[in-house]
Amino acid sequence: MKSCGLTQTSTTYVYNTIIESIRNILISMSKNLLPKHIAIIPDGNRRWAKSRGKSALEGHKFAIEQTMSKLFDTIQELEIPFCTIWLLSPENFVKRSKGEVKNLLFLLKFFLKKKIKELDRKGIRLKVIGNMHDLPKDIQDELNKAIETTKSNSKTTITFAINYGGRDEIIRTINKILKNNKSDSLNSETFSEYLDTKEIPDPDLIIRTGGEKRTSGFLPWQSEYSEYIFLDTLFPDFTQKALRDCVDEYLKRMRRFGK
Repeated sequence: MKSCGLTQTSTTYVYNTIIESIRNILISMSKNLLPKHIAIIPDGNRRWAKSRGKSALEGHKFAIEQTMSKLFDTIQELEIPFCTIWLLSPENFVKRSKGEVKNLLFLLKFFLKKKIKELDRKGIRLKVIGNMHDLPKDIQDELNKAIETTKSNSKTTITFAINYGGRDEIIRTINKILKNNKSDSLNSETFSEYLDTKEIPDPDLIIRTGGEKRTSGFLPWQSEYSEYIFLDTLFPDFTQKALRDCVDEYLKRMRRFGK
């Protein structure tokens, strides 16, 4: 007589499906508590590649074309309106080889050329923060084209932090304020209006992959009340489920905002 019981594999599948369904229901019920802005420090591409006998270029390629694209899908599924991802810091330009930086910028340019129509169709608006003036002209042109193409979208705002450093942003902000003769009436609100992120709410949740437990100067002004999650996971291995787990962890925390 044949057994009609479930196999261990099918039981595991059913269990995971039920858990995922329950999680989706709870998230739906908790939408008002969801983070409005998630910022990501995607660390670990080169270590991921090295552990697999691959080049740094292959690590960055996988991170941009696979990991990042899937995370954007999850951000939209969760209906989180803002996401910022830190792609390059000024220190990266100085301390990494010119070849690696050139390759990373090429991958970003290729990603935009390949994906811009899809992102636009999904209602994604692209923005850039950081010192764009020091980027190669072809990269500036491609970024400006993407910004212009998606500027009318409002469903999700994805911000690329490129050649972005927290100290650099603050110095540039001060210079803009001085140039506009606003220093006499300077307060935190006025200062925020001159930041790169002036049209973006402060991040509720900042996630750093790769095992390091530091902020590295990412959004220092904007992260006063941000929740942080530091993961050992290398960024190319940062899955859609891992992002959902981070949102679950965020929902368990009680934010006090200085109270």
